[in-house]
Amino acid sequence: MFRVDRIRPDAVVILYLKDPKERFWGVMRSLDSTGTSVLGVDLMAFDDWLQHLGESGPAQITPSLVFYPLARVEKILLDMPSGEIPSLVERFEARTGRSLHGYLGLEEMH
Repeated sequence: MFRVDRIRPDAVVILYLKDPKERFWGVMRSLDSTGTSVLGVDLMAFDDWLQHLGESGPAQITPSLVFYPLARVEKILLDMPSGEIPSLVERFEARTGRSLHGYLGLEEMH
């Protein structure tokens, strides 16, 4: 599993957004003074997405590359385990047997 110790591109993050309130999970692709781009899914859809990954047939939920201006970003958290509770990326990897970066086609960047 790809691990980082700070928030930077290629880190797995959870964005807390405002106006309207949303949470988005995925791999940060860029972060600069204008905003951040993340390749992932809305956090509200994460469990449904994870469930559908193991099923055959067309995907109903697919990751999207989304740009959010910094004015909308309330905070950015690294996706990390909390005690005995696994991180979301650990849940993904346990379910699929693949790295998140590999699944998203980002593996060659590491």
